[in-house]
Amino acid sequence: MATTLQRQRGGITVMVIISLTTLLAVVGLAFSAGMSYIVKAKLNAATDAAGLAAARAISNGANQSEQTANAKAAAQRFFYANFPANYLMSSATLNDVGVSFSGSEVTITVSASATMPTALFGGFNTGPMSPGVLTETKRKDLDMILVMDTSGSLAGSAANVRSSAVTFLGQFNSDRDRVGLVHFAFGSIVDDAIRPIARGFDRTTMTNHIKAFSFSGATASAEGMYTARQQINSVPTANLNRSNLRVIVFFSDGAPNSIGAYLNWKTAGTCTQPGVVYTDDDGSGAPAGLFKLDQQYDDIGGNCTPSDLPSKVTSLPDWYNARNPATSPNDPTLREFPIVTTSPRVVTNALTYANVNRAARNLVEAMASKSRDEGIYVFTLGLGSSLKIATGYDGEKGEDTLKCMANTVDAPARCFNAAKPVGVYCFAATQADLTPCFSKLASAILRISK
Repeated sequence: MATTLQRQRGGITVMVIISLTTLLAVVGLAFSAGMSYIVKAKLNAATDAAGLAAARAISNGANQSEQTANAKAAAQRFFYANFPANYLMSSATLNDVGVSFSGSEVTITVSASATMPTALFGGFNTGPMSPGVLTETKRKDLDMILVMDTSGSLAGSAANVRSSAVTFLGQFNSDRDRVGLVHFAFGSIVDDAIRPIARGFDRTTMTNHIKAFSFSGATASAEGMYTARQQINSVPTANLNRSNLRVIVFFSDGAPNSIGAYLNWKTAGTCTQPGVVYTDDDGSGAPAGLFKLDQQYDDIGGNCTPSDLPSKVTSLPDWYNARNPATSPNDPTLREFPIVTTSPRVVTNALTYANVNRAARNLVEAMASKSRDEGIYVFTLGLGSSLKIATGYDGEKGEDTLKCMANTVDAPARCFNAAKPVGVYCFAATQADLTPCFSKLASAILRISK
């Protein structure tokens, strides 16, 4: 009897040992599988970063051989920077980076694997695990207009604004990407027109124009946006000349406060020119002007710039007509953007602070919305704390207008439309944040084409 009991106890002990060993092995394998998942996620992040870095590096080089070499070198740097050596006891291998040019696209293929040991629980070892990933980034040729606010409030940030804009341009391919440059304050100026037929842009000339920016005047954002849209749409659709990826990048440090218009004067013939009417940001005061549409800070003068503008003017036009031919400023076929409207802000014909200030915000948002209707992405960058302060007649934040222009998911509900191209808004709290913000927008532009 005792012998039988001892045998049973011995059998149970063996079964327990086998069960525990098996359980430990299963736990070990599960642990290894979990570690493998983490390593694979890290690989994905590293190859994604490498692909984007390579897409940026394509911008450097005088020919495809140099561009390919730069892309591969950038991919290697960013991959190993994002996958540390011996990460969770693994060893990563980056395969040869593929760079393929085809028409208006460059395809970058990044693949990598990692070798890692399995956990040795229970004395079992199934051999090393080798998670692997493959990332493909398509770098489409780009049509882009960079719009720079050069109003007086940016004078103290001039050096940083210039340098960060130049750095931003350096992330695009001067042989393949079409880029135009516009700056605005009272009026808007085309510094470098986008090429309507040939690809590429003159980086040296554009850089020199940016370095020569001076900062003065008000914030006629609608003038900058109208000119940018006009420029990007000047590239014809014939023969597939336009790029599939079209972007307007809009930089500003404040809320819109000025509009361009052919005004209706009390005395016929007083002024036959269109010009910019401006308001301050403090919520009250008489509108003033007129300033030249194609100059940064230059009033028209004479009867077109009276000391008391509202006393000389009958009304604002019903529609934005500043850029229409002088012979037909109220041509009904050119009525794209209403000035007199009930939405999103109520504006009447009277030349008052409220109407001009509200119209300045309405117009730039409407122009950005129209651009998205045409398949254009709008990216915005805002600088400084004033964007988060309530200004103007309705006490609105300038940041909200920039978010509406970009159609970001956190934009006010009145303007977000998920069915239209969703852009990116980046807030630079200080001058030091400008370059990182511009880099964020460059990365976001590249990600659109993935």
